[in-house]
Amino acid sequence: MENAQALIQELYANATPDAAAMAKYQRNQFPFLGIRSQDRREILKPYLKAAKEQAKNQYQANSDLPMIDWQFVEHTWALGEREFQYIVCDYLAAMKIYLLAEDLPKLKVLITSKSWWDSVDSLVKTIGHLVHKYPELRAEMVNWSKADNIWLKRTAMIHQLGMKDQTDTLLLAVTCENCLGTNEFFVDKGMGWILRDYVKTNQAWVASFLKSHEKQLSNLTWREASKHFAIEKG
Repeated sequence: MENAQALIQELYANATPDAAAMAKYQRNQFPFLGIRSQDRREILKPYLKAAKEQAKNQYQANSDLPMIDWQFVEHTWALGEREFQYIVCDYLAAMKIYLLAEDLPKLKVLITSKSWWDSVDSLVKTIGHLVHKYPELRAEMVNWSKADNIWLKRTAMIHQLGMKDQTDTLLLAVTCENCLGTNEFFVDKGMGWILRDYVKTNQAWVASFLKSHEKQLSNLTWREASKHFAIEKG
């Protein structure tokens, strides 16, 4: 990304006393600069505009240069304050049309490093876009759902958020089934979230899934999945 160092310096210059409160909200997992989401996105906006314009020009010129600046991604992700991971998530979301199937391992690194719900959930729709664009990556989502890492499991399930009638229900079922019985809060809640989201498209499918896995589903998953329709467990 052009002027990446200027962006980093501008973020440091906009640090506020809200940093401590923001860190506390995230259970002090990471230090913060104290920059609100709206302000952070305003700072990023001109840099994103330039990055998208550069990528568009490269694409139209059939350039061999990568459209995604992975050096920027890796350098910025490694910085200490949490806003820098948010910057990377925003950048990748804005540039997702230029992602290639071979970029999934790089996204996996982001999911499994500096992991917490905020960064993971900010990356899932970008990953969902990539998997939808390259269906051969569905097999990797199944692999992620079998992993020991809870954030890979969560991502494997919820990457289809918002897909509506384009949801791959076989993939949804398999990834959820592979995550049953973990007793991990973020896994169980993620499963409930994706099922609740899909209720809006196919309530009958979700009801059938819940009933057929009733004994294996945690109370948390059941409660989250059934928030918007009546179905009792047990």
